[in-house]
Amino acid sequence: MNVSIGQKMKMLRKKRKLTLKEIADQTGLSISFLSQVERMKSSLTLESLKKISDVLEVNPSYFFSDDETAEQPTVIRAGDVHADETGSQFVYKNLAGQYKGLGFIPLLVLLNPGENKGSQFTHAGKEFLFVLEGMLTVQAGEQEYHLHPRDSIIIDSSQPHYWLNVTEKPVSFLCISTE
Repeated sequence: MNVSIGQKMKMLRKKRKLTLKEIADQTGLSISFLSQVERMKSSLTLESLKKISDVLEVNPSYFFSDDETAEQPTVIRAGDVHADETGSQFVYKNLAGQYKGLGFIPLLVLLNPGENKGSQFTHAGKEFLFVLEGMLTVQAGEQEYHLHPRDSIIIDSSQPHYWLNVTEKPVSFLCISTE
């Protein structure tokens, strides 16, 4: 079963017995915006997703994992990754398939042109980023790095950081983060 980010957010919010108002108060996002996300009428920025993940006490990758729990080899085909129909500026594809508890989270991230809004955030663990296509801008603390295809960087995620696409072309990269 393929469940949307909004559906997962709503299920987890109800499981935690939180109201939209409580999440709005803790994230600084409006109740109407959160409601639109849950109903798949609006898309999230990386920053908004991180704020919601913090309040719901999950890693942002939770929203991109599959619900099934098989222990068989997982193959993700190129055709399985496509643009988000909600018009989101970014697309995540969890490359772990049904595997849980790996100790790391492999994600393919596609940033569309103009994904350059938001502020730095922190979370536990480390991130390894490897650029496949385009130019990725990474802000890590006071430093800004411009990564081109086959460039990589390792970030201590407990330090403020953010990914951006400041170009007119899409950027695709692998993000492998520790859980």
